[in-house]
Amino acid sequence: MNPTRTNDRSHRASRSRRFGSASGGASRSKAPSRSGGQGGQSRRPAAVQGEFALPKTITPALPAVEAFADLDMPRQLLAALTTQGVTVPFPIQGATLPNSLAGRDVLGRGRTGSGKTLAFGLALLARTTGQRAEPRQPLALVLVPTRELAQQVTDALTPYARAVKLRLATVVGGMPIGRQASALRGGAEVVVATPGRLKDLIDRGDCRLDRVAITVLDEADQMADMGFMPQVTALLDQVRPEGQRMLFSATLDRNVDRLVRGYLSDPVVHSVDPSQGAVTTMEHHVLHVQGADKHRTTTEIAAREGRVIMFLDTKHAVDRLTQDLLNSGVRAAALHGGKSQPQRTRTLAQFKTGHVTVLIATNVAARGIHVDNLDLVVNVDPPTDHKDYLHRGGRTARAGESGSVVTLVTPNQRRDMTRLMAAAGIVPQTTQVRSGGDEALSRITGAQAPSGVPVTITAPAAEKRKRGAVTRGRRSPASAARRSRGRQSGFDAAA
Repeated sequence: MNPTRTNDRSHRASRSRRFGSASGGASRSKAPSRSGGQGGQSRRPAAVQGEFALPKTITPALPAVEAFADLDMPRQLLAALTTQGVTVPFPIQGATLPNSLAGRDVLGRGRTGSGKTLAFGLALLARTTGQRAEPRQPLALVLVPTRELAQQVTDALTPYARAVKLRLATVVGGMPIGRQASALRGGAEVVVATPGRLKDLIDRGDCRLDRVAITVLDEADQMADMGFMPQVTALLDQVRPEGQRMLFSATLDRNVDRLVRGYLSDPVVHSVDPSQGAVTTMEHHVLHVQGADKHRTTTEIAAREGRVIMFLDTKHAVDRLTQDLLNSGVRAAALHGGKSQPQRTRTLAQFKTGHVTVLIATNVAARGIHVDNLDLVVNVDPPTDHKDYLHRGGRTARAGESGSVVTLVTPNQRRDMTRLMAAAGIVPQTTQVRSGGDEALSRITGAQAPSGVPVTITAPAAEKRKRGAVTRGRRSPASAARRSRGRQSGFDAAA
């Protein structure tokens, strides 16, 4: 290892321990302005509103590549990329992978759908290939803020992990902790985790992080927004201090600056696009509606041909709109924090297959949900923060595809929405619309009158057959135990 880097990392380890012990109180609120901050921070260039100035890289970064074949990766990973139909790196992948494969710390900013998962995932897997984890001692860690994002990362990395014979374990709340503990006891080289559940497993003695050499923070800004900063820093203080750290996010606010200063050593910095800038393949529409007409307008948009995600502020509002749409003949389903993890997983699967055409959600789905060919997101309730707007909208126009983000705005919401769009750096198209066959509403959203014939969302036939096979008849305790062991073995092999 380069002696200079070793010294840098040792200094970082000492500094991060001091940082971690003091981070708790400030992490739950926006950091104050640091224009007159300590340690020379005032010499930094001014950052855009709500963000910090990106750090300057001391050691020059390696040049970007235009093809995966130009990267020093195991041939099994290159073959898996071909099998998965991934042929050309996205900009954030081409720019960061040469450096992350060389062991450099990375700070990457790119909107959701820009290819961040493979940007850190391929490097993590390539640098872990050939190693074997001891029980309870993973070698690489990916921290994410939500269960949905954890599952998305796991799904995205699984075919590549299998190609290089690495074991993945997903550690999230809302699922049986015993199964997750068993997976860690069996040995998993890579753990994808939410902070709270990982802390629980560490406290139980089911996991140690002192052998983790590669740590990734995905969507770090949301972890800060959700109050996870004390847990995140406590976990980072347990991994190997000389290890590699990668931080990826769609937005970088001042709470993330704390992580960058405390835990990244001379990182390679790459920003695919300004977090506040509009994406060229995405259209932004603000539709002015009257309050009395908003519900009917929403129903007509939901009745369109094709799928749509609709965001509302509260669980109660989500459940109420979902039932109203079902009664109107629209195949809708609800997704929010009040649903169990199996319910959320089933709803997402039904939406991805088209069994459900309208997903009604709170911000729980604003990150971590990837659905191919989704061309419309509707903010039925406008978000209150520009970051929430960007992440809600990030469910469409992913990976170079096109899409539209529509926000329904009543007269008393117009001023706040104008401010939010300015903070997001977006100039939307504003249109006055109404229900009942409005040409502009139909052109922008595909809105049409619903059938009016109530529908019920049932489990697909294959799922019902599977459930029936499992629950039919009573089983002996010995049989139940064998089935439990079988399910656990399957999890350990495929997680």
